[in-house]
Amino acid sequence: MNKIYLGAIFAAFILVSCGGSDFKKAPVDVMIRDMDSLQNYTIILYDMDVESGFPDKYKHRYKIIKEKPDGTPYDELTNWYDVDESTFAYYENDMGMEVASKLDGKVTKETSPPGYSKYVGNQKYGNWRTDNSGRSFWEFYGQYAFMSNMIGLFRTPIYRTGYYDYYNNYRGRRPYYGPVSNGSYKYGTLSSLSRKQNPNFFKRATTNNALKSRVNNSISRSSSSSRTTRSSSRYSTSSSSSARSRSSSSGGK
Repeated sequence: MNKIYLGAIFAAFILVSCGGSDFKKAPVDVMIRDMDSLQNYTIILYDMDVESGFPDKYKHRYKIIKEKPDGTPYDELTNWYDVDESTFAYYENDMGMEVASKLDGKVTKETSPPGYSKYVGNQKYGNWRTDNSGRSFWEFYGQYAFMSNMIGLFRTPIYRTGYYDYYNNYRGRRPYYGPVSNGSYKYGTLSSLSRKQNPNFFKRATTNNALKSRVNNSISRSSSSSRTTRSSSRYSTSSSSSARSRSSSSGGK
């Protein structure tokens, strides 16, 4: 009888260790595994939600930019994924941002402005032009003009100085959220770009107190000066988040 009991415990341990591994994986890791055969893609955190309960349920939804055989980009929206509280807290300021990408077979898990890792600055898709004031800005070629909306940039200017150059300085070390204007970052959860791409998120946040509290009660005031500092809850729940902290003056956090 004892042998049977011990055998059942051992079998349960094996089941949890092997068969239950997907449950423990973060959604981004699952998608990276499932898209192993692809050479290029971009994963953007498209939406977030919290369902009140005991305990609360945390959810993510992603946009994946893939490429057709001829190289033309197209997007797919995923279903909702359940995530644990620490994962939600770690990414709570990153809605609308890239959270992972694969470029020519190399996977990178970095938070960056949408499209910056693959499409912005890539002369296959556009080029740098100069405006009347002498500032260099990125412009997609006509056949790729749709990408600005697809990745969530909505034809807003992407300047080389103060935008893309800063991104390259931060790349591989910490997230870059663009310059700060009126207390709000150019990119990320509370940015005007996120409001354009995902207005439903902000509508839900006005009635969903659990969701609103997760971004420090500041969803309804994207221009608040409190946006210039990193959410404290992100640091309290993620051991690796200290590497992502930085002064907000140049868009890094």
